[in-house]
Amino acid sequence: MFTVAVAVLAVGGGYRLWQNLTHDQAVEALIFENTQLRQAIANLTEETQIGYAKVLRQDLQNGVLTTRLLFVETDPKDISRRVFEKEFEIEGDIVHFDALIVKFSTPMVMEGQEKALYLWRRVYGETTRPEDGLAIHTPYSEPARYRAISEKLSLRQREQFWNEIWDLANDPHKLESMGIKAIFGNVVYKRLRPGLIYIFKINPAGGISLEMIPEL
Repeated sequence: MFTVAVAVLAVGGGYRLWQNLTHDQAVEALIFENTQLRQAIANLTEETQIGYAKVLRQDLQNGVLTTRLLFVETDPKDISRRVFEKEFEIEGDIVHFDALIVKFSTPMVMEGQEKALYLWRRVYGETTRPEDGLAIHTPYSEPARYRAISEKLSLRQREQFWNEIWDLANDPHKLESMGIKAIFGNVVYKRLRPGLIYIFKINPAGGISLEMIPEL
């Protein structure tokens, strides 16, 4: 049934057919039919450094150790350029960073290699429940560092695509039939100290790690 739908979309009358598709069918058609979108996914780099965090202040407040930190995401093509930054105040000095990793399997990627993107979800301290953590990105928003993907879609398609990707955090099996699988709850944590830069790195499999260097 899906093959027929794609063929009709390709030859015309696509907009009317799109309106008649169910929500999940429409997303499936979007991903498989939009060649530019698939190419943008294929162009995801095997990134190393993706951002960093540093302590702005660490002191006792009402007898409780508190860490104020700056969280930064960098441009995938220029790590010296910030595309997102936000400050957080965390109770304690052990800080957890929680990301959603979305892996596109080989059939989804035009060059025949798996690719992964990530969405930062929340940050929280050692004594805070994960569900009470502070949101890093606004859920269902378009990440600035993936603008190359968004640019391949119309405004309506863009909203639909990112809504579906974010929904994987709640239903990781939702898009498995399309060659997409999500590893959610990928958490890295570290005891943070002033005077150090904590660099976030991601490997080709989507695993995130932290590396420390002295602040210059």
